[in-house]
Amino acid sequence: MPHFLAVYTMKREDLAKFRAMPKAEQDAVDAKGLPEWEEWDKRHATAIVNHGGMVGKTTRITRDGTIAPATNDFCGYLIVEAETAEAAAALFSDHPHIGTFPGDGIDIMPFLVGPAL
Repeated sequence: MPHFLAVYTMKREDLAKFRAMPKAEQDAVDAKGLPEWEEWDKRHATAIVNHGGMVGKTTRITRDGTIAPATNDFCGYLIVEAETAEAAAALFSDHPHIGTFPGDGIDIMPFLVGPAL
C-alpha cells in the first residue's frame, strides 16, 4: 500500500497567539487536545507507519553553503499508509492539530521513492 508523508503546519502568527495566552489557557488546550491526539492515534493505528514527531526551529543550508536560521510553517510529521492521497487526507479530518490546537493544516504527500522503514 502507498505511504504518505503527513506534515503538520502552523502559521507563526497562530503560534504566537497561542504562546501569548495565559498559561492556564494553554494548559486547558493541552488538557483537551493531548487526550484527543492519543485517541486519534489509537483509531488510526493500523494506518500509521511511523509516528514521526514534532519539530523545532529551522536551520537551512543553501546552495552557496550559507547556514542560517530560517522559517517555515512545518511543525511536525508522521507517515501513514492508504490507498490514495485523498484516503490518507481523510484520516486527518478530525485530527486535533487542526481542531483543538492552533494548527493551520496537514499536508499529505506521497512518497515517490522509499522511505526505508
